[in-house]
Amino acid sequence: MRLFGEVLVTMLVILDPPGNVPIFLAVTQRLSEKERHRAAFMAVGTAFFVISLFAVGGRTVLDYLNVSVPALQGAGGLLLLLVALQLLYGNGNSEDSFEVASPEQRTSIAMVPLGTPLLAGPGAIVATIVFFGKAEGTAEWFSVVAAIACALSVSLITLRFSGIVKKIFRPAGVVLLARVAGMLLAAIAVQMIADSVTAFVRAA
Repeated sequence: MRLFGEVLVTMLVILDPPGNVPIFLAVTQRLSEKERHRAAFMAVGTAFFVISLFAVGGRTVLDYLNVSVPALQGAGGLLLLLVALQLLYGNGNSEDSFEVASPEQRTSIAMVPLGTPLLAGPGAIVATIVFFGKAEGTAEWFSVVAAIACALSVSLITLRFSGIVKKIFRPAGVVLLARVAGMLLAAIAVQMIADSVTAFVRAA
């Protein structure tokens, strides 16, 4: 249960559903409401597919490259720290980062950039590999899967009802939520780096 909560909180902070609302609305503003809803489902489906690929084959790639889990954990912490800085300083959540799409582009924008790298970005991928590496036994493995599925479900609900979310929080409120998420993610990143250093010291 503790692993489930850790994965859920980490993935929610990385995915940053409220912070993705302005980007989603900007990229899909030329789409009809029905097309926007379809794009939300397709984006989350794409993110789940990408994350699942790395969850299943990520450890095999690490063994082939002879990279240890502590090394990956440290690298993941650094990547998460970069994502946190982007959230804190607004470099990763600008509506101008993506070109506004036409209705003919609705399928492609749902996959890129909405599905990846907006949702299934480097931070989410690295965190997934690390958590699956930490999971011991079938029960913990399913806990990680369930937590990731729940986090993506929250993202889906947020994108699906993005218009309502924007009216409730207003643009300033969405920015504030993104900043808070950035602070939480920075703390998680520092903890991952500390755990990596501890593992290296114990192995020495």
